[in-house]
Amino acid sequence: MESIVRQDPQPVEELVSFVAPSSLEADQYRMLRHVVERLHQDGGHQVFGVTSAAAGDGKSVTTLNLAGSLAQSSGSRVIVICADLHRETVPQYLGIKGQCTPGLADALANDCYSLSQVAHRLDGFNVSIVPAGDVQSRPYELLSSRRLQTLIEEARGLYDYVLVDTPPVAPLADCRLLSRWVDGFIFVVAAHKTPRKLLAEALRVFEPGKLLGVVFNGDDQPLSPYYGYYAQHQSPVRGGQ
Repeated sequence: MESIVRQDPQPVEELVSFVAPSSLEADQYRMLRHVVERLHQDGGHQVFGVTSAAAGDGKSVTTLNLAGSLAQSSGSRVIVICADLHRETVPQYLGIKGQCTPGLADALANDCYSLSQVAHRLDGFNVSIVPAGDVQSRPYELLSSRRLQTLIEEARGLYDYVLVDTPPVAPLADCRLLSRWVDGFIFVVAAHKTPRKLLAEALRVFEPGKLLGVVFNGDDQPLSPYYGYYAQHQSPVRGGQ
């Protein structure tokens, strides 16, 4: 049985799928949700890695907004696994105070932990998270453990959608370890920030067929004029990118 985060989570304003689900910004993530749902229904994809070329490109915000959007369907079981053991940001984005343990690192280091023992269901949201946990040894060794396969297979049996927030591709080898256990990757590109050379280098890492799509994050291009009409009929936007 999952533990429940009893404190009231306070997601940051960038998590529009949580704090402003009726906003036009949240609609952009519903478009991504639609793609993921089709991949799930038509291709059987269930475990999605979300990554980027470098840190700070918005992969964790994208992961959580996609999770929040998928979870708006009450029948969907959604879990986010924080596999970036170098720099966990998911609990901070969700406004969860204090250390969120046990987590993935604990379950990888000690097989006495099952997935349900390290999964934390957010009170008030239809989303569960597995935090990074207590990383006491090098992340590469933890992620190369066969325990990771066991935990992800357990997640396949318990959830409809498994979103894995992975380390960035270019500076680290960790994401390549995760490639064996995910059905495909969603690649986040930071608009006007990610260098083209670094992007090309990162894209070469993916195996054929493993790259499912690219999300252009933080684009400042104006929305279509057709959105003007709908904006007048939406609730005020509390935040977003």
